[in-house]
Amino acid sequence: MRVIVLSSSPTGFAACCLPALLASPHITVASVIQNHAIVLKPWRHRWRKLKKTVRIGPLGAINGLRMRAWYDLSERLKLEPLETQAQRHGVAFATTPSMFSPQTVELCRAANADLGLSLGNGYIPARVFSTPRLGMINIHHEMLPQFQGAQSVIWQIYHGSATTGFTIHKIDDKIDTGEILHQEEMPIVFRSTLAQTVTETYARQWEASRDALVKLLENYEARAADAKPQGAGRTFTTPSYWQFRRIEKNFEQLRRAQSQGATS
Repeated sequence: MRVIVLSSSPTGFAACCLPALLASPHITVASVIQNHAIVLKPWRHRWRKLKKTVRIGPLGAINGLRMRAWYDLSERLKLEPLETQAQRHGVAFATTPSMFSPQTVELCRAANADLGLSLGNGYIPARVFSTPRLGMINIHHEMLPQFQGAQSVIWQIYHGSATTGFTIHKIDDKIDTGEILHQEEMPIVFRSTLAQTVTETYARQWEASRDALVKLLENYEARAADAKPQGAGRTFTTPSYWQFRRIEKNFEQLRRAQSQGATS
């Protein structure tokens, strides 16, 4: 299986996956493309940000910025930058301004890959995801279709659930709606604070989904033949202030319940 890796972060999820991909004798990493996520149409980007802020409120937007640190696993997992890894293993590495830029399309075509791996990106345009022979796949660190677009862990807690999970799916022309190739449910790892709980659980999601990705790729075409379409789903965004208060309340209840269950 010849793959191309696409990411928008030097030390994001792709940096977690790349060593495992390179270690597999059944996978060839043709190239790694890191885009800088430069906004090509700033006015449209600002308009979307404004609509989102109106929807979740200023306090929700501020809290969303604070929560970003919970999902940064570069230190927690001691991740090495993609470029450094690629250079050490002799893998072609390139940067592009944006996933939408012509350079990204050209590099994808030049890689002559069987499959594209989107590991830490937003929306992928059709001219990019349709380039590899078998298209592209994505890993969403939540269960689909119930939690499309959702940040990991917090929306499960919002709904009173003590479990989370991840989904590996094909990429289509929307976000988190493609056919499901593999899913795993896993427990939320409760710690003393919500922030610690999110970070620890998210790290375990990354590690589990990385291992599942390698196994999937080693028998991809057979597994892809059994892919299942998603049913009706629900999309999520950054929680509003009041939604976050509910997350905090449910977190305390779920943490106490787990603690009591462990000591009984």
